[in-house]
Amino acid sequence: MTNKPRRPLTLRDVSEASGVSEMTVSRVLRNKGDVSAATRQKVQDAAKLLGYVPNKIAGALASQRVNLVAVIIPSLGNMVFPEVLSGISETLEDTDLQPVVGVTDYLPEKEEKVLFEMLSWRPSGVIIAGLEHSEASQAMLRQAGIPVVEIMDTDGEPIDHCVGISHRRAGRKMAEEIIAAGYKRIGFMGTKMPLDHRARKRFEGFTRTLAKAGIEIADQEFYSGGSALAKGREMTAKMIERTPDLDFLYYSNDMIGAGGLLYLLEQGIDVPGKVGLAGFNGVELLDGLPRRLATMDACRREIGQKAARIIAALNAGEDVPDGPVIALEPILAAGDTLRR
Repeated sequence: MTNKPRRPLTLRDVSEASGVSEMTVSRVLRNKGDVSAATRQKVQDAAKLLGYVPNKIAGALASQRVNLVAVIIPSLGNMVFPEVLSGISETLEDTDLQPVVGVTDYLPEKEEKVLFEMLSWRPSGVIIAGLEHSEASQAMLRQAGIPVVEIMDTDGEPIDHCVGISHRRAGRKMAEEIIAAGYKRIGFMGTKMPLDHRARKRFEGFTRTLAKAGIEIADQEFYSGGSALAKGREMTAKMIERTPDLDFLYYSNDMIGAGGLLYLLEQGIDVPGKVGLAGFNGVELLDGLPRRLATMDACRREIGQKAARIIAALNAGEDVPDGPVIALEPILAAGDTLRR
């Protein structure tokens, strides 16, 4: 499948949509000249609705693309995304393309700003985390006229291409393992999920599978900000004190799971006999824990590699044989904290 060519939007398009002259549109978008607040707002609203992004490449280069690939991710502090970036970088090494990274902090409005700035330099492609974007971001991506690869998730409709795992399936698979191991009193701990769509989808797959087996989440706790390891300890202590008959704790990521594991071992609690544990992501850094945490590998490096290959292939005028959606299979590692 090749990227569908789109006619680049021009000042005339914004002029017609806003009902003001091209010269006025130019002044507004360059933030130059004396323009009334009402007219400025009218132009900005029209540009946002269309997905118009100004071209910062001047003169003879205006009709060309730069050899940059915009990579837009929610966090560099999260240990997940550096591995994705490694996969992208090592794949693009054999091409003329170079990745440039923008960080959104899981905020839709910041994603809009980062995307706007990156697209204004006319990159050769975009790799962006997630399938959920604001209307303005979606409009910009659709009108960009370049390959777009959404990564990490396949539970939804991509704008162009996507590479990732089904997070609902990942949650379902973990729930099936927990049920098979005989655990029944289950607590959940994770990040606040309205903006973390992938964590939300895992939670949905997890709870729906438990419900089919007649099991409900017995307790749950959510956090935002701060050290994930410390938060894992803190939340686990609170939950065990509040609901002492829990026999399994499921964490939305490995780092808070590691904090929980260390706390339980310090308290002399039998893991996984009395309380089982599982996280998500398969973070290698945690291999040195006293017990190997049960987890699920999210195929991070492979996601980065495959996304970069799609961008490189489409820029070379080649087809992408795997189709618009590449769904990888999350792999369960039982470790030492899940009764078998």
